[in-house]
This record gives sequence, structure tokens and C-alpha cells, in this order.
Amino acid sequence: MSRNKSSAVFKNEEQAHIFAALGDPNRLSLVAKLIDRKPHSISALTAGTKITRQAITKHLTVLEGVGLVTNIKEGRERLYLLDPKPLESLQEYLDVIAAQWDEALNNLKTFVEE
Repeated sequence: MSRNKSSAVFKNEEQAHIFAALGDPNRLSLVAKLIDRKPHSISALTAGTKITRQAITKHLTVLEGVGLVTNIKEGRERLYLLDPKPLESLQEYLDVIAAQWDEALNNLKTFVEE
């Protein structure tokens, strides 16, 4: 993929916010729990951790803010779900970066061998 195409496809500011949200170990752990794409309650997400429900809620709010998590109301509680689209976008972005690095390393190798 050429640089022009990659810059047209990717929105760096949005992706930076997603990377920042995933940079917190607690939020990364929440994403790992939600990866099964089933709805989870705050109680289920808090189970087995030393993190308070209030802290989990704050982390989920951050993840919702970048589009990684959505919630639905079921009765009196909210259930949280992972939206994989932003992660897929990050994977595409990382694939482009990896291809650019591979090209740069191949160019360096060719230069050194000549």
C-alpha cells in the first residue's frame, strides 16, 4: 500500500485515541474480557479483580469514548459489548506500518550489500 493510500485510509487522530485508551493495563484487560463478544455486566467484569465497580465504569466510559465498547440496558443493569471495528482499523494501520518498515529495511539491506 502506498503512503498516499494509507494516509487517505487512516485517521491518525482517531487511532491515536484508541491506542491511548488501550495503553492502560486495566482497559486492556477489560477488552480481553469482552473479546468473546458476549454482553457482560459490571459485576462480571469486576469479578476476580481488585478494581472497584466505579473504576471499571470509568474505564468502560473511556473505551466507549473511542468506540471500542457499546452498552445496552437490560432491566436495571447495563451490559457492555466489544465493538471490533476499531481494532480491525488498528490492525490495518499496523499492517501498513509493518509493510513500510519491511520496505525500509529491504532498502537498507540493498544499500549495505552494494
